[in-house]
Amino acid sequence: QGKSLRLYFYSSAFFLSLSMQNKTDQKDLMKQIEADCLVDNQEKIDYPPVALSLGSKYIQTKEGGQMLPIAIGTYGNFSFVQSPPKTKKTFFISLLSSVYLSGSNNFGGDIKGHRKSQCLLHIDTEQGKWHAQRVFKRAIDMSDLDGSQCYYTYALRQIGFKQRIDFIEYLLRDKIKNTGLIIIDGIADLVGDVNNLEESNACVQKLMEWSSIYECHIITVIHSNYGSSKPTGHLGSFLEKKCETQIELEANTVNKEWVTVKCKRSRGYAFETFSFKINDLGLPEIVGDLYDPLKENEKRY
Repeated sequence: QGKSLRLYFYSSAFFLSLSMQNKTDQKDLMKQIEADCLVDNQEKIDYPPVALSLGSKYIQTKEGGQMLPIAIGTYGNFSFVQSPPKTKKTFFISLLSSVYLSGSNNFGGDIKGHRKSQCLLHIDTEQGKWHAQRVFKRAIDMSDLDGSQCYYTYALRQIGFKQRIDFIEYLLRDKIKNTGLIIIDGIADLVGDVNNLEESNACVQKLMEWSSIYECHIITVIHSNYGSSKPTGHLGSFLEKKCETQIELEANTVNKEWVTVKCKRSRGYAFETFSFKINDLGLPEIVGDLYDPLKENEKRY
C-alpha cells in the first residue's frame, strides 16, 4: 500500500510538473504570436512589395503623389486562377512563370515580374513527368534563359494529397531558402474532397501560412463549376474569401482561339482585362497590350 501511495505521489507530481511546463510553453508561444502579429498603427508601413504587376496607377497620399504598380500579386499573399476545363490555364501559368523569371518578355506584353533574384517554385499535381517538363521548359524558353536560374520544378501526381502538402512544406523549410513565387497547379489535388469543409479550410490556411512566413506570393489554379463562374466546391469558396486576387479565364467571345483574362476580385486595384493566344510555336502570348471587345468588333465589320 505504501508503494502504491508513493507511485501515486510521483505520478501526480510528474503530471503537475508536465502541466506547469505546458502552461509555460503555451505562455511563451502566446508571447511569440503577440510579437509576430502586433500591428503598430503609428508605424509607417509601405505599399506591399509586388511580385507580378500589370500597369500602374497614380494615387494621392498625405506625403504627395505616387505612381504604384497595379499588382497581380504581392509578396505575403496568395492569388488563384479559375477556369472551365480546356481554357488553356496551364499555358497562362507558363506565361506568368516566364515573366516572373525574366522580369518582362515579348510574350507577356505589359506584365512585369519583380523577382529580385528570388526563386520560383513550380508544382504540377496533375501531369506525369513528360507533360510537366514541357510546361516547365516552356517558361524557360519564353524567358530566353538557360535554365540555370533559381527555378525549382516538381510533378507530384504520384503521391497522395497529404504528402503533397508535407512535401511542399519540406521544400520551403529545408530546401529552398529564398522563395519569391510559388505556383501550385492545381490546388484541388492538395485535398481529398473539395467539398470537405475541414480539409478545404486547412488547405487554404496552409497557403496563408506559407505566404506569410516565407514572404512569398502563391498562385494556384482551380476549375470553375460547370456552367457557373464559381470556383469548385467549398475549397473554391475558401479561396475566394482569403485570396488577394481572383483571376478568371474564359473563352474569348470575339475570337475562339483566344482566352480572356479578367481580374474578378482584388484587395487592391484591379488590372485591366486582356487576352492571350497560342502562337504558331505553341507558346502563349498576349494579344496586343489589352483586349477591347468594342475595338475587336469594329475590326470585324
